[in-house]
Amino acid sequence: MTSVPSKNIWIKRQQCPCGDWKCYVTCEGDVEETSVASQLEKNETFQSDSMVSPYVGMVFKSDDDAFEYYGNFARKNGFSIRKERSRLSPQLGIYKRDFVCYRSGFAPARKKSTAEHHRDRKSVRCGCDAKMYLSKEVVEGASQWFVVQFSNVHNHELLEDDQVRLLPAYRKIQEADQERILLLSKAGFPIHRIVKVLELEKGIQGGQLPFLERDVRNFVQNRKKIVQENDALLTEKRENDSMELLEACKVTKEMDGDFVYDFTTDENDKVENIVWSYGDSVRAYTLFGDVVYFDTSYRSITYGMLLGVWLGIDNNGKTIFFGCVLLQDETARSFAWALQAFVHLMKGKCPQTILTDLELGLKDAVRSELPSTRHAISIWNIQPKISSWFFLSLGARYPEFKSMFDDLYHAENADDFEHRWSQMVSMFGFGSDKHIALLYSLRASWASSYMRGYFLGRMATSAYLKSVESFLKAICCAQTCLRSFFEQVGSSSNFQNQLRQEMQYMLTKTCMPIEEHARNFLTPFAFNDFQRELVLSMQCALSEMPDGSYLVHHYKKMDVERLVIWIPEDEQIHCTCKEFESSGMLCRHTLRVFILKNYFQLPEKYYLSRWRRESSLVFYDNQDTQTNDDGWFQEFQSLTETLLTESSITKERSDYVHTELPKELKRLISEVRKMPESDGVAMDLTLSPSS
Repeated sequence: MTSVPSKNIWIKRQQCPCGDWKCYVTCEGDVEETSVASQLEKNETFQSDSMVSPYVGMVFKSDDDAFEYYGNFARKNGFSIRKERSRLSPQLGIYKRDFVCYRSGFAPARKKSTAEHHRDRKSVRCGCDAKMYLSKEVVEGASQWFVVQFSNVHNHELLEDDQVRLLPAYRKIQEADQERILLLSKAGFPIHRIVKVLELEKGIQGGQLPFLERDVRNFVQNRKKIVQENDALLTEKRENDSMELLEACKVTKEMDGDFVYDFTTDENDKVENIVWSYGDSVRAYTLFGDVVYFDTSYRSITYGMLLGVWLGIDNNGKTIFFGCVLLQDETARSFAWALQAFVHLMKGKCPQTILTDLELGLKDAVRSELPSTRHAISIWNIQPKISSWFFLSLGARYPEFKSMFDDLYHAENADDFEHRWSQMVSMFGFGSDKHIALLYSLRASWASSYMRGYFLGRMATSAYLKSVESFLKAICCAQTCLRSFFEQVGSSSNFQNQLRQEMQYMLTKTCMPIEEHARNFLTPFAFNDFQRELVLSMQCALSEMPDGSYLVHHYKKMDVERLVIWIPEDEQIHCTCKEFESSGMLCRHTLRVFILKNYFQLPEKYYLSRWRRESSLVFYDNQDTQTNDDGWFQEFQSLTETLLTESSITKERSDYVHTELPKELKRLISEVRKMPESDGVAMDLTLSPSS
């Protein structure tokens, strides 16, 4: 069995962060199913429901579609097929295709040599006449393939399901399994042990893999032979493509002075590591570089290089590109250089927080190169590894363990975490488990009780993870060389290619002046978060402490309290949930206290610059019908009604309304005056002393 290199030079890394070469993690999407049996069942269900026998006159869009269909039909019926003949014409190209049963025809007679002894293998071919012949025709300018002959009459016994899967046509080693086999082979595992390991990892019975032990042996031998024969060619290709990439950076720099890059060379003066970024990305970093996600989940088999991408989040919740690096290895030294180079390209500014994958070498590099930066590991990078590590070993107890681990992640404080962790280790017998030890050693970077207060800017969420995955797939899909990859990165990260964003009309939900005031400053993405917390604040009860602080809790959940410290002299407010420190948005607990204190507007220092409209990287198209013309009147009417309602509640609010209403009227009239004239008639708006 030969190995066909993938068109895509980037694949998901599977090496386990524990450092053991014998251990790996399964990446989502690497294999279609973890169980071969379930995949066969899925195929059978599909085929029995929708597959019909081919017939004369049946139409396919292409000959490949026809071959795939006939192949599925053959597998269902206990045989396999092969391509026999094709005919070519100058006008139509290939216009005839013959597909036949794998036992069609007869094997040619072999001439036996007296010098060597050849194994006399019996041929499987027996002259079977089962076939499907196709002819291509052009119909209304489009090529179509028609079945012109079909026969399903066999002169041999058809195979059962457990036998047909072992035919050579169906024995395929998927790319993810290929990498795992090579990894185990490199670690010294014999072939029969490799097969056993794969069966255990997939949770299937012996002999149920979609390939045989001899297929694994042939694959390993062929791969070694290919590596030996092509090692010099591959080395030359890596060197040439790396130099071509460096040349592309130099040309881009000449054309765009804002483009920045750096690189290192080895002892032979060959390109070793290279990093680059763009002017727009550097400018975006000045606004949103407070928190950075450094993704290192992809690597290249073709070039033997690790791909690292620095990403951020803007005030509209969108993923933004900061920089990209290619590293020759995954050592702490290489990671350290990458972080040094990145900070240099970003004009010396270090992020407040950097999120990374579970990577020991990267942890050491962050500690040495970014000593003032907090290192966080997103739970979304840990969850897939949890499944790979414990699903098979725990069996039926895995759901119980997963539930306990999720509770541990949300533990209220460090003492609670430590206590629950000890219980979990004891309950599941994890005293000597290397993966549990690894997670515990890194607990300060992923457990909520330790990370509370780390500024994450809404990046440690499933929605942001999906956005990152989408961006990475866009730059890593079907790239056949480093130069094309470089061009794809430039295209995907170009802010000018982003669609002009339409400003959403942000509806109020509470009729509270605080909400109306926040709407003037925040982007729709940030306002949506703020609004949710404001609505939830109405479900909070609070009690004042002797020192002037407040205990706040949900009116039904008395067991979870938050302490809110209020310092009126400086208009400072702090909550033990530390939501503001984590996201830059006030929590429901602090908003509840502000409402109690009769605040109609929040102090502007609680509207961080990164969440304000004026910090947006893209232009907005305003909606004419809601923000212009009569929209100002709707805003004025809503504000007036709200203030009048508020003024009837307490004397303090009434006094505030009489003071603030004229100010709000002036602001609205000022905005109206700036509007363009409607139908050639200018509006004469003057605020009289009696207003």
